[in-house]
Amino acid sequence: MPKRGATPTPRNLLAAAMPFAAETAEAAAAPPEYIKVPAHISMWGNDVHGDCVTAEEAFAKACHNPEIFITDAVVIGWATAHGVLEGAYLHQVLQWMVNDGFKEARHTYDDGPSFTVNWMNRANLTSAIAQGPVKIGIAADQIATVWHANNGHNGWFATGFHADSNEDHCTSLCGYGPLAWLAEQLRVHVPHGVNGRSFGYAMFTWNTIGIIDEPSMHAITHEAWLRRPTTVIKPGGMAATAGEKEAVELA
Repeated sequence: MPKRGATPTPRNLLAAAMPFAAETAEAAAAPPEYIKVPAHISMWGNDVHGDCVTAEEAFAKACHNPEIFITDAVVIGWATAHGVLEGAYLHQVLQWMVNDGFKEARHTYDDGPSFTVNWMNRANLTSAIAQGPVKIGIAADQIATVWHANNGHNGWFATGFHADSNEDHCTSLCGYGPLAWLAEQLRVHVPHGVNGRSFGYAMFTWNTIGIIDEPSMHAITHEAWLRRPTTVIKPGGMAATAGEKEAVELA
């Protein structure tokens, strides 16, 4: 049984956070449809621990080009060290990841600064997703139902959701476009009775990427964040040399 583990960010902190503003050039550059499907993803501990907020960070790293796969052990270790193995605030993990990210081999994988995204505004949200995975806090009961109905495989469909204010899970939006186009990218069929021309989003959770239509995403989402950049690669992981510590690569 997959776990959850997100705690809603206090409203006053959300209100005080810097909003993502899609500059005109960036908005124009965002393609009409987009998806990022990493070759290798994982549960990252979220099957046995409530570390969804940290697991989403590992998914974001997997969306880097070239892909960066963080092992389950590193993710669980990071969450344990920061006291968030069984629950976390999204904003707190985002803040920690800026200067204290995942350490593997000879590198540390941090986040760039985070900005809130207006998930109710399609232009703002799609512009953000085109720049990197958007971390969202959701109410997960209905997502869990469709995930189980699809036996925990890629390509589950989430449609017709009702409003749910119980934010308890963290997922990631990694694509958008017509439902039929998204289904084609994930090599699944649009379910009978679902309008393939309707707009929707690709969502990562629990070692899968599925599809959620726009009204359903609106019904369950309660906060959204973009990291700019998504990944900052710094020398100095578990065993960095002195020479490697001289360079910093922004991705």
